Amino acid sequence: MKLDRIVLHQIRMPLVHFFETSFSRTYSRDIILVEVSSDGVTGWGEVTAGENPFYNEEWTTSAWSILQDYVAPRVLGKPLSTASDIFPLTEHIRGHNMARGGLEAAVWDLEARIKNLPLWQLIGGGARREIPCGVSIGIQDSVPQLFEKIETELAAGYQRIKMKIKPGWDVDVVRQVRERFPTIKLMADANSAYTLADIDHLRKLDDFYLMMIEQPLAHDDIIDHAVLQAQLQTPICLDECIRTAHQAAQAIRLHAGGIINIKLGRVGGFAEAKRVHDVAQAANIPVWCGGMLEAGIGRAHNIALASLPNFVLPGDVSASKRYWKRDIIEPAVETTPQGTIALRDGVGFGYELDHEYIRSITVRQAVLPKTE
Repeated sequence: MKLDRIVLHQIRMPLVHFFETSFSRTYSRDIILVEVSSDGVTGWGEVTAGENPFYNEEWTTSAWSILQDYVAPRVLGKPLSTASDIFPLTEHIRGHNMARGGLEAAVWDLEARIKNLPLWQLIGGGARREIPCGVSIGIQDSVPQLFEKIETELAAGYQRIKMKIKPGWDVDVVRQVRERFPTIKLMADANSAYTLADIDHLRKLDDFYLMMIEQPLAHDDIIDHAVLQAQLQTPICLDECIRTAHQAAQAIRLHAGGIINIKLGRVGGFAEAKRVHDVAQAANIPVWCGGMLEAGIGRAHNIALASLPNFVLPGDVSASKRYWKRDIIEPAVETTPQGTIALRDGVGFGYELDHEYIRSITVRQAVLPKTE
């Protein structure tokens, strides 16, 4: 393969309902789609960066610049034996994994299409033909509103409920949820909202037999998580602080958590995601696929990723309609009544693009290399 063209599309999509974490409330998404071409075949990826640099240092505008000015020039026209060759071509760019990963994922889709294979098969997935699904429910305006959201998702068959927490919306709210729903699989996600000064407070969450507490401490910390994990019965799940397989190995060695959330964008694409998966599997640490409010392309890539064998816990991969009135793929991603998503056998990421809709919501576009 040689990439002869890269097209960046920035689209704007309103969410069906706002989504709030410990650091912000989101009403709509500005998403960069990456289209790569080689000898008339195209592949597509999605950049999972948010609109602001709150989850990590990346945001939509920075990702656009990194892709246009640094990533694209390093990969255009270079001979590629496989999509995994993309990672080392951009590895010396410090950080910016989401920008790099969006392009890398597009090249994996391209290679799958060239080889007439489903993406999940190309990456070595297919350990299960149906992906177990959970949902992530943001911070709500009231506890009754949260109850209503949970009831809706349970009725739809989802196998696990993740609720966002932050100081002032944590122990008492989790207690009420557990009293209302005593048997559901429940976890809490803090998005780095706490410090070690909160150990005694966080220890109270042990009373509610949670599956895990996700990333309670700083986004770039492993050591303090090890200290906290030693004080908790509930497993800690590491998210933001695991960007590489090396960091995953360090965290495992320090007993900083018992579970790892793998997000394609956060680790820079499929190649590194597979390495993180393998490190965790070798240590008997379960993993699951996290979500970043993806549109259909990113959602389809997550489905492929979650078919790798060590993705044994329900992830955040859910139906398109939870977030979008209309998705950018056809058909939209749907779940079964049992709360699963079936793998599709179509080539690439397995869905068709709704090009007309993508054009209608595009707010800017760049074709690379630039021509006079």
